[in-house]
Amino acid sequence: MKAWWVQVDVALRLHFRNRMALFYGYLFPLIFLVAFWVLYRHESVPLLRHIGELLTVSVLGGACFGLPTTLVGERERGVWRRYRLSPLPLWAMLAAAVAARGVLLFSAGALQWGVAVLAGMTAPEHPWALMIAFLAVCFAFIGLGLLIAQLANNVPAVQALGQCVFLPMLIIGGVAVKLASLPEWAQHVSAFFPGRYAVEAIQGAVTGEGFAEIGFPLAALGGMGVAAGLAAAGLFPCDTPQKVEWRRRTLWLVPVLAGWLAVGAWAERAGRALVPPIGVVIEPAAAAPAAPVLPEPPWARITAADIAGLNYQVPPDRGVVAPFAGDQEEPDEYTAQELETVRRALYSWRPAFEGDDIQRVRNLLYVAAVPDSVQLPVERHLPPLVLRYLTDMYPEDKLVRILTYIALHPEEGGVIVNLGDLGLEAAVGDPWTVRERAYFYAIKFVARLTGRPAG
Repeated sequence: MKAWWVQVDVALRLHFRNRMALFYGYLFPLIFLVAFWVLYRHESVPLLRHIGELLTVSVLGGACFGLPTTLVGERERGVWRRYRLSPLPLWAMLAAAVAARGVLLFSAGALQWGVAVLAGMTAPEHPWALMIAFLAVCFAFIGLGLLIAQLANNVPAVQALGQCVFLPMLIIGGVAVKLASLPEWAQHVSAFFPGRYAVEAIQGAVTGEGFAEIGFPLAALGGMGVAAGLAAAGLFPCDTPQKVEWRRRTLWLVPVLAGWLAVGAWAERAGRALVPPIGVVIEPAAAAPAAPVLPEPPWARITAADIAGLNYQVPPDRGVVAPFAGDQEEPDEYTAQELETVRRALYSWRPAFEGDDIQRVRNLLYVAAVPDSVQLPVERHLPPLVLRYLTDMYPEDKLVRILTYIALHPEEGGVIVNLGDLGLEAAVGDPWTVRERAYFYAIKFVARLTGRPAG
């Protein structure tokens, strides 16, 4: 066992002495991160909605280029022939190379995550689910990298085979381009690629529901990883590639293709291949009359007359009740730090994602209403923050109608009286006080969104 650990240590040392390996392993993923930050820097939480793509690119590059390039390069230099003289069997040597690559992938992912946090990204919603998802992605892609190493006769062949895997997954596999932005045929094709499930697993752990959401992607990655690993094992040892006939190589590709096809067929059968376009809800198919028709949400019945008929005579922005900081009012340093804490926490705050749209907006109004009820120093600056969050999450017309409905029905829905999970020491004993302040802020938000005077 000690000799095996020595082999892992040697593999890591050789990697860190290779400048090209460091570029592809660490600098290349960071270039992708910077590119994504430039494209999406205007989002309220930078990179949070794209960390699945970024980590997948990091693992994909290291496993499908770095690992097979290392193995094939050593094979061309005769290193693997000399390994036969070692007391360790060849499979143990290969396991040491795989373990070293796993350490490198984990460190590259950690570096990418750290830089993203420095750029303003918040912590994951489900850290343990993220860890399992990342390990599953590494498992699937390392298996694919081992297979590439067995199929390639030389390093240029590794690059060619790697590109055949890397580019399709990058473009139509849901890695570099959001699935919702792809045409339907590309979404169907992506259901057969592991890159799609890698992104879904990581993103589901960071911003989704954790294990409750990523079961299918984890199973898909596991199946594809096992299929690639079996094929690579069937072609092992890798020290004499010229003796491996192409017929044999082709035969061992059968379990890999069968695994990918099985996962894709499973996704198609489960109705997971297509995703709704951004901002569009896919209606039930006309050929399925038995499907239940969802009732029209209450806010959809709000009219322009309802919006105009609100009582806009609410407390002034500079008053004691329902204060609202102006655009030119800058918070002090302590208040600014408190606001930043709340802003970061909002994007993983569970009440912001629970219930229907009306209840979610109510819960966010309470973020302004509760501190106002107990007169926290930060109370004036929270309403603009909440309004910015809401405008990021909802189209303006829909948001105005939801807020109008809340103002017309302030007594409905649940109420939140404690914001300790947002880092605010604010707790109110009387829930009706919170409802009243939420009512005022709903009207003030409507007034700002529609350009009406209030107060």
